[in-house]
This record gives sequence, C-alpha cells and structure tokens, in this order.
Amino acid sequence: MESISPVHRKDPDAHEVILGVDTHRDFHVAAMVSMTGRVLAVRRFSATATGYRQLAQWSSQFGVVRRAGVEGTGSYGAALSRYLLSQGIDVIEVPGLGRSARRRRSKSDQGDAEAAARAVLSGRASSRAKSGNGPVEILRMYSVARDSAVKACTQATNQLKALLVTADPALREELAGLKRRALIRACVLLGEDEGEGDPVLRATRFTLRTLAERIEELSKQARELESRLAELVERHYPEVLAMAGVGPHGAAVLLITMGDNADRLRGEASFAALCGASPVEYSSGSRCHRRLNRGGDRQANAALHRIVLTRLRWDPRTQAYCERRVAEGKTRREVIRCLKRYVAREVYHLVRRQRGVCRDL
Repeated sequence: MESISPVHRKDPDAHEVILGVDTHRDFHVAAMVSMTGRVLAVRRFSATATGYRQLAQWSSQFGVVRRAGVEGTGSYGAALSRYLLSQGIDVIEVPGLGRSARRRRSKSDQGDAEAAARAVLSGRASSRAKSGNGPVEILRMYSVARDSAVKACTQATNQLKALLVTADPALREELAGLKRRALIRACVLLGEDEGEGDPVLRATRFTLRTLAERIEELSKQARELESRLAELVERHYPEVLAMAGVGPHGAAVLLITMGDNADRLRGEASFAALCGASPVEYSSGSRCHRRLNRGGDRQANAALHRIVLTRLRWDPRTQAYCERRVAEGKTRREVIRCLKRYVAREVYHLVRRQRGVCRDL
C-alpha cells in the first residue's frame, strides 16, 4: 500500500464526502473529495480483500461516505464494488472521459480518481453499479462460457469444412454429401494409419479427427451450460420465461443487462435505453420522426429483436397490432421498434414484481 498524498484526518460525523476510485488489476487509487470539490487525500491500495478493508477504513476518516464513484465496475472494479455495496455505500459507475477530453488534459491515476469523485459530485455519473451478488451474476458467467464455446465450435466447424476442400479426392468423396452432424461423427472415426503411405493424407485424416473431437467436446460444454442457464432462469424468473417468444438464452441476456439489483434503474424507460430500444427524436419542421437507437447493450437489443420476430410469426395479438399500425401508415421497421420497446417494458415490470415478491417472502 503506497500513499500518494498526505492524509488529512477529519471528524467522521462532520460532513459527507465522496470517494472516487481508479481501478487497476493489482491496485486501486482512491481519492477523497469534499462536497465543495476540494481534494482531501489520495492513496493507493492493493486489489485484495485486505486492501478493500483498508480502503474503507481510510475513507471513513474524512467524513460520512455514502457514495463512491468507481471506474470499471464490470471488470477490475467488480470485486471492490461488491465490497463497498456490502458496507452500505452506493457505488456509481463512472464512464470514461472520451478521446476529446483525454486530448485536452494529462493522464494520471491520481487525476482519474479525483475525476471519478467529481463526476459523482456533479451528477455527470449517476448510474448505480450492478451488485453482482445474485443469480443474474451466475447467469452472466454461464452465458460468457456458453457463448465462447459456441463461437469456438463454429470456428472449428468452418476449419474442418475448409480443410475438406483441399483434401485428397478419395477422402473428399468419402465424406461428400454428409450433413453436419454425420460429417462430424465420420471424422471422429477417421484413422491416421489408413493414409496408405501418403504423409499428407495421414496428416489430413489426423487433423480432421482432431477438429471433429474438438467440436464434439465444445458442443457438449455448450449443451451443459445451456441446461444450467435454463434451469437457473426457470427457478428464479419463471414469469419472464413464460412470456411469448422468450427462450432461456434471450431471457438471460435481458436479465444480465438489468443486473441483480433492478432497483438501480430509474424506471422502464431507463431499462429500454439500456437495451437501445428507446426512441430517438429525429424531427425537423413539420416532419416528426424517430430513428433507430444505436446505443445501449447491443446483445440485449438483438434479444429483443428475436423476441419480436418470433411474436410476429406466432403470436396473434402481435400480428393484429402490426396490421393495425401498418394501416395507420407505419412501416414494418417502425412497428418492430415499437414492439421492442413494449417487450422491454414487459420484462422490466415482470422482474420488478418478481423481486418484490421474493423480498416480501
């Protein structure tokens, strides 16, 4: 633990102070700022459990700490955010300054920590961090592993098919016409010794078998993770899973965007904006128009899009709504944007009601 500036002790009951933290992998730099914006002290702490306790004890010397601005609450600052939340301190996610602001000022850990505290003080940063201490955090971990397994499986499949293009004609004809599943099984059974003395053919058969075994293992992992993910959603959020067009993966993506502490969002409009499903005004003169929102979590936006497309195909109410809005002059694209907003509202209220019931129990 290294002190960057001298510590000025204050009466803990005197006034409220703001904590700002610039997070790194091995250490965090914390700054204490008064309500008038004056920097009281800056200090460095190790990114360990002991360091977190020392940071909390040190910050309490300057006054009452109710809010903390932390950079990277979803990465290097995740563990620190959970600890501060457990101590009753509201953790605010502090966004980066952006390229233009970076060009106009110098860069230092101390300056970033002070800027984080001032961002909370000024109200520029107001979004509460995800708590990361419940079933949604488990969903996030399962989803990360599942998505990487699916991506790696697709990559291995593409490599296997590309290798077949340049393979020996006899081997290519042997595997021609097989569907994907049958092709993988046939490649798993390929023997290296059947290359008839041709080293290139032996290497090709060995590589095909290796890729096929990798695809089999990755597919098994993806199925296991999908099963765990579906079971967790069904146990904790059955109402969301019962919505028309919502599957386990889509529900998990939306829940991950919301976080374990849905009360951190100001309302349904806040959740819609977080999903990139809120309307963006794009009007001029007598022409009133709303365009596509390119912000927010794009994975959540894609999940909403899949849900809407499924409803447009199978749900009679959604089909009737689409026909009515098209008759009013809306394009199909505009109708889909409206439906995505409605789905976001429905998910938000279901989750809030479900969590309210859980708290009452």
